[in-house]
Amino acid sequence: MGYDQIKKDLRSLANEEKRKFLPKFFKTGKGEYGEGDKFLGVVVPDIKQVAAKHLTIEKKEITKLLYSQWHEERFCGWLIVLNNFNKSKNKEEWYQFTLKNIKQINNWDLVDKIAPSLIGIYLEKKPQKQFLEWSNSSSLWVRRIAIMSTWPKIKNNEFNLTLKLAKKYLKDPEDLIHKATGWMLREIGKRDEEVLLHFMKKNHKNMPRIMVSYALERVDKEKKQQFMLKSSRKIN
Repeated sequence: MGYDQIKKDLRSLANEEKRKFLPKFFKTGKGEYGEGDKFLGVVVPDIKQVAAKHLTIEKKEITKLLYSQWHEERFCGWLIVLNNFNKSKNKEEWYQFTLKNIKQINNWDLVDKIAPSLIGIYLEKKPQKQFLEWSNSSSLWVRRIAIMSTWPKIKNNEFNLTLKLAKKYLKDPEDLIHKATGWMLREIGKRDEEVLLHFMKKNHKNMPRIMVSYALERVDKEKKQQFMLKSSRKIN
């Protein structure tokens, strides 16, 4: 079993209504972030079942999935990579495979699945150098990988790197970076609201409003409104 069987399995689960809906949801129109992406119409729970069924396929077959024009095939491929990473004693092997194909982590759902749970886990105890390099990338997705991969560090109450990237991303032009950054700031706030509010007081006037909104989602409504009113940048 390999790529061809997975193609068949996914197509057998395709839903016409979803096939029509997903291109709009993932902004595949001309000039949008997902321009040109194609969808079969398979929902995530079904993709997860297919990925679990084909855990042991060869890397060359996984690579075919990762480079597919079909979003669900790429998602399935990355789930197989993640499942192997989680089960393997050789984490380095699957991390290096991920790095080799990182350009194929090319939509926000792929980033949000792989960055925290594979890349972030592997780099949890590593220096900041790789994160900082990614944060300078011209690729929206690689920059999002950088901030999303800090989540394991946040869970370990290590906030410095996330805050460093968050400050850098204040001027990022992409809405999807603002949202991811606000999300990670919110995760910091869950663990230490004082740290979050200190960052907000210093930076909120230069923050995109959507980043403020995401960051303060769990903060008292009155405090949140004060920061929202003072934020100088509008939601895209």
